[in-house]
Amino acid sequence: MDNDAYGHMNNVVHYSLFDTAVNGWLIDQGLLNVGTSETYGLVVETGCRYFAEMQFPDVVHAGLRIARIGNSSVRFEIALFRNDEDEASAEGFFVHVYVDRASHRPVAIEGHRRAAFEGLMV
Repeated sequence: MDNDAYGHMNNVVHYSLFDTAVNGWLIDQGLLNVGTSETYGLVVETGCRYFAEMQFPDVVHAGLRIARIGNSSVRFEIALFRNDEDEASAEGFFVHVYVDRASHRPVAIEGHRRAAFEGLMV
């Protein structure tokens, strides 16, 4: 299902991999519990640039960094690497705005979350 009619990875799979890389890191850092976190990031902007084809069954590695931290938003940048290649096959970004689970209103990024983001900032 990853490959499209042209034999390469469908663009929606790239976005799914971006989401997995970001949320995996957040969970590993103790910054997100999908079911119970009082605050979480909503994607408000996303984009992708493609440089080389990937296809199943390639092994895809993701690199993750943070480019910008605002009061309630953060920009994650992700690069996808095919197999053992040194140059990215695709790069993209997600902008999350952190909101309160109950009200869905923006909240400031503070404390442990901000410190973790700063540690991944380039």
